[in-house]
Amino acid sequence: MNKTIWDKYAEVLVDYSVDVQKGDLVEIRSESVYAKDLVRAVYKRVLERGGHPLVRTGLGDMAELFIKYASDEQLDYVDPISKLEYERVDKFISIGSPLNTKSMKRADLKKLARRGKATKPLSELLMKRSAEGSAKWVICDVPTHALAQEAGMSFDEYAEFLFNSCYLNLENPVEKLRELDEKQSKWAEYLNKVKKLHITGDRTDITFNVEGRKWISCSGLNNYPDGEVFTSPVEDGINGEIYFDYPQNYRGNEAHGVHLWIESGKVVKASADKGEEFLHAMLDMDEGSRGIGEIAVGTNDMIQEITGNILFDEKIGGAIHMAVGASYPETGGKNVSGLHWDLIKNMKNGGKIFADDVLIYENGKFLI
Repeated sequence: MNKTIWDKYAEVLVDYSVDVQKGDLVEIRSESVYAKDLVRAVYKRVLERGGHPLVRTGLGDMAELFIKYASDEQLDYVDPISKLEYERVDKFISIGSPLNTKSMKRADLKKLARRGKATKPLSELLMKRSAEGSAKWVICDVPTHALAQEAGMSFDEYAEFLFNSCYLNLENPVEKLRELDEKQSKWAEYLNKVKKLHITGDRTDITFNVEGRKWISCSGLNNYPDGEVFTSPVEDGINGEIYFDYPQNYRGNEAHGVHLWIESGKVVKASADKGEEFLHAMLDMDEGSRGIGEIAVGTNDMIQEITGNILFDEKIGGAIHMAVGASYPETGGKNVSGLHWDLIKNMKNGGKIFADDVLIYENGKFLI
């Protein structure tokens, strides 16, 4: 029997990304019925690998309803079943399939921030287990009309874009992911010896202390599609200003022309041409939300334009991204927050990266 695109997709997620083993408890999450073809293929593949699949499927608008109608008590409540899943599930496969990418655009920002703070311990637990190796997770998307519309494409155009970005147009996408990892690992090894990173560009002059922090090559193990090298900088060692020319999307909201000024690792001033109220609400979410959780370089040359989907946009070949909020324990990061918002900057227009004063990246390309 010939494999469908969904069979191929499922094999990457199950066999490669989270590496399901016999006896593993595997949670398959999806947010709407549009993910059913991939959910079925993943479910089947988990069974073939000897795992125990657990399906959690949404209807597409539950988060909107929750934020709209939940009381403060309900916003603060974390149910024991979800907590148990974060403690006990071995592998998490989360499949995005939004019906409406703007469903949270008019959500109460204070309630969003309050809910983010309440669920922070769950995300911290998963990060901790992932760093220890006791759990694995991957997030991915399927084509939907909402995602296509957000990207300014027809559904067929978007489906082709998504599958190509995941290398599913190739006979062996895993082989391509391994090639990507080999190339990126060389850059990560170089950066692991670096103490200071200096990034310059349009309205940008910022330094990051990265001494002792681990750089990681991302090649489909947590995000699919993938293509980046990243680390979490030393918490109090970031200083300067950085301007993000791409539109930034988070939780159905947009911010354009985001400009941040950072002193000793904290955002001390922030402006945006559009969405400034939302930007400030997110930065004020909790004690750690003005910290810097990540600095990364995107390397997926199959992704060359903003689509409004952060899973794809942060991987743009020729761009960097910096996250405000939570850092990654596996890199040595210590900043804790319910926020992790990746902000993307185009580097193909004269952007430069210096590592210990050596030019290693210019106009969207590594020079090492």
